Amino acid sequence: MAEFLTFVLAAPLAAMGELAVGERRGTWERPGRSAVLGLVAACLGLERADESAHTALEQGYGLALRTEWSGPLLADYHTAQVPPGRRNRRFATRADELAAPELETILSRRDYRSGLVALAALWARPAARWALAEFEAGLLAPCYTPYLGRKSCPLMFPLAPSRIEAPDPAAALARRAAERKAPEQTLLPRRAEAPQVTMDAADAHAFGLAIARRELRRDSLVSRRRWQFALREEAVLDSPR
Repeated sequence: MAEFLTFVLAAPLAAMGELAVGERRGTWERPGRSAVLGLVAACLGLERADESAHTALEQGYGLALRTEWSGPLLADYHTAQVPPGRRNRRFATRADELAAPELETILSRRDYRSGLVALAALWARPAARWALAEFEAGLLAPCYTPYLGRKSCPLMFPLAPSRIEAPDPAAALARRAAERKAPEQTLLPRRAEAPQVTMDAADAHAFGLAIARRELRRDSLVSRRRWQFALREEAVLDSPR
C-alpha cells in the first residue's frame, strides 16, 4: 500500500493547454501535468522564477488524473491589437508590440471546457522534497489563488485534499470518487459513463495497470520561467475502477 494525496479540480470554465499557434488557442479535454503541478506550486507559494523548486516538483512526484466530466467545448472570440507584419522585425515583449506605430486588429479565438470535473492523485517519488502533508496544508490554504488554466478560470469547489492509502493511483482515485461526502459529488451525476484515468506510461507500467492506449503530450516541465515544456508519454488506462 502507498499513500496518495487526492483532490478535486472543478471549474465552470477550464483552459487546459494545447499547442498555441497563431490566433487560435485550443484546449485539451483534460488537465495537463504541468498545469496541475503549477496549481500545486501556486498553493505552496512557489515563485515562478524559482527554477530549482519547480524542477523538484516535476521530478519528485507522480500524478494521475481521473476525468469525470470534460464538459462541452466553448469558444471565446475577441480582438487584439498587433503591429503589421514586416520582414526582419521582432518584438521582445507585448509592451514593445503595443508601442509600435500603425497597430492593426486581429480576431483571436480561445477555447474552453465548460463544467470540468476531475480528480487528481499525487504521490512522492524517492527524490521528493516535500511531504504530502505539506501539499495538503497548501491546498487547504493556498498562498496564491489557484485557477484552472487561465486567470479567468476560477475553481468552483475547494480543492478538498484527502490522503488515501491504496495499492495504486487508479484505486486511490476510485476510492475518492466513491466518497459521498466529497464536495464534487454534487456534480458527479453529470459525469460520463466511463471516467478516464491517465498517468505517465512508466508509472502505469510500474503499478501493473492495464493500458488502453498511449498518447504524447507536451506538458512535462523544462522551465517554468521560460515557459518551456517537453514531450511526455501518457497512458490512458483500459477501464477505470
